[in-house]
Formats: sequence, C-alpha cells, structure tokens
Amino acid sequence: MLVALEPYVQFALKAMAREATYRFEVFTSIGSLAVRVYLLRVVWVALYARNAAPHGVELHAIITYSAVALLMGMILDIDQTSLLHDKLHDGSIVVDFMKPISVPFYLFADGTGEVLFHAALIVPSLALALLIVHIDVPSVTVFGAFIVSFFLAYFVGFFLNFTLNCIAFWTLEISAVQLMLTWVTDLLGGGIVPLLFFPAGIQQAIVALPFASMFSTPLLIYIGEIKPEQYAQYMGLQLLWIAVLAVVATVIWRAGARRVIVQGG
Repeated sequence: MLVALEPYVQFALKAMAREATYRFEVFTSIGSLAVRVYLLRVVWVALYARNAAPHGVELHAIITYSAVALLMGMILDIDQTSLLHDKLHDGSIVVDFMKPISVPFYLFADGTGEVLFHAALIVPSLALALLIVHIDVPSVTVFGAFIVSFFLAYFVGFFLNFTLNCIAFWTLEISAVQLMLTWVTDLLGGGIVPLLFFPAGIQQAIVALPFASMFSTPLLIYIGEIKPEQYAQYMGLQLLWIAVLAVVATVIWRAGARRVIVQGG
C-alpha cells in the first residue's frame, strides 16, 4: 500500500516546490492578508459604532470571525483541481490517462501539495494579523470541533471545484463559471459577511447550501455561535454535501473520461 501511495506523495511534494518558486507572490499574499485584516477591523468598528451589528455578537467576536475567515481563505480559496482544466485545455490529459496512475488521485495529490504549502503560510500570516487585531482563542473542545469542521469544509470545496473543472471536458473554457462560483461562495458562504446578518428565514435556506458548509459552519463553531449540542447537526450536513458532491463529481468525471477516450481512439 505504501508503494502505491509513493507516486502521489511525490506529486504533492512537486506541487509544493512549484508553489515555493514564486517567492514574491508568497510575500504579497501575506502582506495583503494583513491589509485586509486591518480594513475589516475598521469596517466592523464603524458598523458597531452605529449599532448595525447582529444581536448578541460582540465586536471582538466578529473581528475574530473575519480574521479567522481570511486565514481559512488561504486554503479554501484555492482551486485544488485547476490542473484538470489546464490539462483539458492543452490536451495533455490524454497522456495522463496512459500512465499507470489514478488521474483523480493525481489531481488530488497535486492540489493537496499546493494547499499544504499555503497552509504553512498561515503561521507568519497569523503572527502579522495578531499585530493588528486581537483574535480570541476558544477552548480545546471548541477548537477541536473547528478543526474537524474545517477539514470537512476542505473536502466540500474540493469536490465542488472538481465538479466544476470536469465541465471543461465539454466546454474547455470555464472561467466565467468559475467567476460566478466565486461570487456565490463569497456571498452565501459567510466568509466575508457572516450569515448572522441575514434575516432568520433566509439564513435557514442559505445554511442548507454547500457554500455555508465551506466557511460559515467552521467559523460559527469557532466563535461559539454553534453550540456543542449542535455540532452533530451541522457537521452531518457537511458530510452530506461531501457525499452528494462526491457522487456528482464521480458521475461527471466518468462521463468526461469516456469522452476523451473516444476522441483519442
């Protein structure tokens, strides 16, 4: 089993090395996060000064929410399967089908390597953010639940992006759809504007969507808005979306792969 995993470990390491090549981009991503943390702090302070805050959520909690959301975005905003779109666009996917590897696992390993590199950037980014704002630290139990929920959020995002990139089997170009998905995720995911700001009825509808499972659920766990007795309900919804999106991604992938094999033959 270890021998079978070796190629995918190497794919992940290669992706990490590729990301480390662009050092200027690394520094600018850390710097831009610090600027965004400061700007969001200014916005929330101004809103709270005008009593435009959700009931029961204190200023320090919402600032913590925004800072942690930006740190999460360093991982969740990455399209882990963008390599699939690139390979479909230039036709090199045909060569990958001829290799003795699982192409989906190859894509997963490549995306994981990219994500692991950016995860390492969270440490200096967090240190810089702490110079600007105070970030609350929850109890060990709550933080553990946050980590589990964040892990589930990663897979919701992975399968959502994988499904989207599989569309390139038919269209080749998916930039417009990707942009629309980014807008929808920003609006309904709770990464920028907490879903607590939405009316109660709309909140319930949005929480049922996969976008809320990516950002809102782990963030609300972190600041204590989702209580321990609700963990099973919200994480269960995350697991449900992982299962649904995994099935959809598998069906679309197999249909697309057959299309490539027919064309290549």
